[in-house]
Amino acid sequence: MMNVLSYQHYPIYAIMLLFLGAFLIVLFGKNRIARHCLALLSVGGSLALLCLLIPRVMLGGEIITYWLGNRSVAGGFAFGIALEVDALSLFFGLLIATAVFVACVYSIKYMEHDDNIPQYYTLFLMLAGGVMGLVLSGDLFNMFIMVEILTFAAVALTAFRNTARGALEAAFKYLVVGSIGSTCILAGTIMLYAQAHTLNFAQLSSLIPGNFNGATRVAFALLFVGFSTKAFLVPFHPLAADAHGAAPASISVLISGVLTKSGIYGIIRLAYFLFQSMDQATIRWMLVIVGSVSMFVCVTMALAQHDFKRLLAFHSISQIGYVLTAVGLSSLLGITAGLYHAMNHTIFKGLLFLAAGAVMHETGTTDLNRLGGLSKRMPHTTVLFLIGAASISGIPPFNGFASKWMIYQATYQAAVDTNNIGYLLVTIVALVTSTLTLASFVKVSQSVFFGQLPEEYKDVKEVPFGMRLGMGMFAVLCILTGLLPNLVTKYLTAPAAHAAQSAARYINSALGGSVAPAETALPEAVGAWNPINWLLLLGIALLALTFVALLGKYDRVSENASGEKLAPKYDVFFSGEKSEYSQVGGGDLFWGFKQNWRHYFSFMHDLHSGIVNDYALWAVVALALAIVFLQIVL
Repeated sequence: MMNVLSYQHYPIYAIMLLFLGAFLIVLFGKNRIARHCLALLSVGGSLALLCLLIPRVMLGGEIITYWLGNRSVAGGFAFGIALEVDALSLFFGLLIATAVFVACVYSIKYMEHDDNIPQYYTLFLMLAGGVMGLVLSGDLFNMFIMVEILTFAAVALTAFRNTARGALEAAFKYLVVGSIGSTCILAGTIMLYAQAHTLNFAQLSSLIPGNFNGATRVAFALLFVGFSTKAFLVPFHPLAADAHGAAPASISVLISGVLTKSGIYGIIRLAYFLFQSMDQATIRWMLVIVGSVSMFVCVTMALAQHDFKRLLAFHSISQIGYVLTAVGLSSLLGITAGLYHAMNHTIFKGLLFLAAGAVMHETGTTDLNRLGGLSKRMPHTTVLFLIGAASISGIPPFNGFASKWMIYQATYQAAVDTNNIGYLLVTIVALVTSTLTLASFVKVSQSVFFGQLPEEYKDVKEVPFGMRLGMGMFAVLCILTGLLPNLVTKYLTAPAAHAAQSAARYINSALGGSVAPAETALPEAVGAWNPINWLLLLGIALLALTFVALLGKYDRVSENASGEKLAPKYDVFFSGEKSEYSQVGGGDLFWGFKQNWRHYFSFMHDLHSGIVNDYALWAVVALALAIVFLQIVL
């Protein structure tokens, strides 16, 4: 029997601490000090346990297999619930634990004026425990159980401030479409069990590849759509905007930085392990196209937003599109870049949502048209926000630049290796998306923190230290992970990328077979600080801007989609425009771009009806398309 202090127990302890904390807060949470101590000990202990596994799993290449109850292997089948922790699952576990810890620190002051705070922390820890259990689980049905826990905890937290406008509606939409996603995962699990008579992930991974039939192809489609709903990929992206707009900022951090990663993790396990289908170009292109469409559609949706948190929500899914695109390349450089950006997304998007929460905490609104000049009253929050904005926009020396640079290189390298111009177009889409992201955050910075301070906010003050501490933790990580890309790659993302490409090691470890030594080679990435490469990037960026200009031809006569003449401010001018037309606010700072693309934005406006029936229909259509596609290509 293993010693209870053995490191092999750490994964189950990391999960148990979160659920135990949720249970104890139900009992003792009425006491303010007790609930804060229990919450911090739970999330801090979980993070510490996972950090202690880094030397063995990340650096030593060990795979920890932990069986709950008695392990049984009979007739070549493994029975019993298992946790299996390789470098990939530990990487995602560390992201989750870090985001949860920072959000918990921030919550102490941020939530102190809300009602039902014990229930908040209980749901908070249940959500964290559900996502942690999902990424550390080695059993497909247990992954579904964790999906159910995290989904219903997220729904409840979305509706937590139920008196806020749209909170209950957003929670209901999330419940409906999230339940469709969970049902898809359950149905896919049942179909695979009917084929292989086991639920152990490693066992399934050894039996399914190479034995595809109609049922397994449908199962692939079901699982892919199910995990896509958790990542909020297109066409499920409106759920993210609704949920983020209604939920407390600390929960937005978990939805954006944690919940979306559970979907990405599920897709990686599905494509790289369970079906081992990434050797097929059609599957790679499926992931790349879904990722590219998600990154571009959502960044354009963000430009049209007038609410701070909804804007951040669409940007969140746009950045997840980068991750899926890079992971879909199936190269070591691509996977490493995707995982690096997944980590950076958790950090900089967490910082941005916390900054939005700080603004909401002090002003009571996130309406960009009502805000302005807050840098005079909230200087610390302003600086921290600008760090996050520079990071997500890919500006050096912050972390978003380092990972985006690797993604550009990975997609360009794929174009060279395959002689396929399609990958070069993906590079251009990524660059265009980054340009539009920067433009969007210029808009947000001008609308919220600069310009004239409205009279109603003249008495606004800086948020409490505890909230600034949470934002400061993320800001420091934005800087460190941007300045030290080689260390991040060597000790975190490259080991996880090798694990993603090592299905055989994962399977053999779980089933007691011999395990080959872990790969340690680093991807062949060109340094992000090489001046010659900056010239190459500049050339590609100019090509990307030309692409945007050609798609958005500037009309000399400005008319809307119905042919009616627009207001004079939309007329083309070259110089000497009237001064009142240069006094632009947050809502129309980029009216020129939106005017050029007015037909596209009109179409997107009509498409996003906000009706839950339509979103449910999108899920059904997405599933149907996935089934047809996979029946053809697998």
